[in-house]
Amino acid sequence: MENWQEFTEDTIAALMEDGSDPDAEYTIEHHFYHEDFARLEKLAVEVFKLGYEVTDAEEVEFEEGGTAWVFDAIREQSLDGASITADAIKLEALAQKFGVEYDGWGTYFEGGEDEDGEDFDDDEDDGDEAPRH
Repeated sequence: MENWQEFTEDTIAALMEDGSDPDAEYTIEHHFYHEDFARLEKLAVEVFKLGYEVTDAEEVEFEEGGTAWVFDAIREQSLDGASITADAIKLEALAQKFGVEYDGWGTYFEGGEDEDGEDFDDDEDDGDEAPRH
């Protein structure tokens, strides 16, 4: 079991050091995986009932071989460390109940405005993604 409080504090600190906007709403993605699609699907239904947006499961191939199904549970929220940590603990326990792996959470850099008042985030797809933490 991961120390989710420490992980969350470190991730938020890294975002702030990079200049991410502390007052922005963030897309928090909790990651799950398992080799058995049916088991993963049952968990996805329960996570959806908790109010998370659930992505469609995708099959991925690991570098060391083998495949698994993955999905994300998504929630828009502020960078409230206590809330994110509580969600991670709750979702990890739920995943364990279903025998599925919880692979932590992540989010994206949210920029503010530059000196000219222009929005720092670039919604155009120019091939460059904002750093993910």
